[in-house]
This record gives sequence, structure tokens and C-alpha cells, in this order.
Amino acid sequence: MSDLERLLELQENDTATDRARHRRVTLPELAAIAELDATETGLRAAIAGPTEERAALAREQKRIEDEVATLSAKIAKVSHRLYEEGLTSPKEAQDLQADLDSLQRHQRTLEDQILELMEQIEPLDVQIAEADERLSAIAADRDAQRASLAAAQGVIDTEIEGLVGARNALVAPIPVGLLDEYERIRASSGGVGVARLSGPTCTGCHLSLAAAEVDAIRRAPADVFNHCPDCGRLLVP
Repeated sequence: MSDLERLLELQENDTATDRARHRRVTLPELAAIAELDATETGLRAAIAGPTEERAALAREQKRIEDEVATLSAKIAKVSHRLYEEGLTSPKEAQDLQADLDSLQRHQRTLEDQILELMEQIEPLDVQIAEADERLSAIAADRDAQRASLAAAQGVIDTEIEGLVGARNALVAPIPVGLLDEYERIRASSGGVGVARLSGPTCTGCHLSLAAAEVDAIRRAPADVFNHCPDCGRLLVP
């Protein structure tokens, strides 16, 4: 087998390896995972405002509840003085009753505010819970896609490993100068460094050569390496 024929075998191997590597980076699971990531990002952005609003309302509710607790303690203290300490002064009793009425009115106002806050929080809780459910579904779907991706990549990696091993054997008998020329052309010509001349046509660029060019290539000595005049790839007659 001539060195150029060996080079064609090497090209077939390299093309198969390139295709396998391309399949690896274009697996449908990768696109699916990217889409899930984008959906999650959008959902988290959409729920950020309601989550912050809910947190602010909850803080306000807690502040008012703390104030109600303080008022309840004051009301209990005033009630104890008014009803259990046996006051003898009508004026003092009247003042305590006025204080008690005022405290209780304020307490009712605060309790109404708490109810209003709870009413505002309720739809936000529903919205956040729905978003959490969707985020959980996205996470589960992504885990499944990642498992499928790992399996698919494993199959391709095994294929690539076999091709790389075969390449080492193919490269060994090819002269270094010819191999370097092939690698140089391959790097700048879409991964194809050598092509067969089929009739007058270069199978690398699929353009036809002039009859004189074809004749010169076919008459060239075996140790002369010819290039396609159009695409520059090595040609094997």
C-alpha cells in the first residue's frame, strides 16, 4: 500500500473522529439542559419581585404582631389594676378605664392591619408555591437529561478512544514530512487534508480539473505528492 493510500485511510479515521466529537457536543440533551437552565433563570427572575414583596410584608406583619404582644401585656396590667386591685378612687378608675379603652382600640387597629397583610401575603404564597413546584420539576427533568447525556457521551467517548487507538497504528508507517503536510492542510481545509481524484474530479472540493492537470497527476512518480489546484488538498490518483 502506498503512503498516499495510507493517508486516505488516516483521513477516513480522522473524519470519523471529527464526526464523533461533533456528535458529542451537539447531543440533544445538551440543548435540552440549556433550555431548562434558561427557563429556570427566567422563572427565578419572575418570582424575585413577589418573593421580596412577600418577605417585606412578613417583616411588617412580625413588627405589628410584636407591637400587639406588647399592647396585650399593657392591657393585662391595666385590667389587673382596674378590676383586681380594689381601687378606691373613682378618678383613678376612670383614668385607667380610659387607658384600657385606648389600648384596646389600638390593638384592634393593629389586628386589622395584620389581617390586611395576611390577605396580601396569601396570593403571593400561592404564586411562590407554584413557582417552587415548577422549579422542582425543572430540576428533576434536568437530572434525567444529565443522566441521559452522561450515557450518550460515554458511548461516544468509547468510540473516540477506539478511533484514536487505530489512528496511532495508521500514522506509524507514514513519512513525517507527508504527515506534517497532511496535518497542515487538514487544519485549514475543514478537516480534510487529502482526497482521491475520481476521474477528473477532486473529491475534496468536488471541482473538476483540466485534462492536462489530471494527466500530469496520474503520470507523476509515486514519491511526488500532488495538490488540487483549486482547494490545495493532497490528491491521490
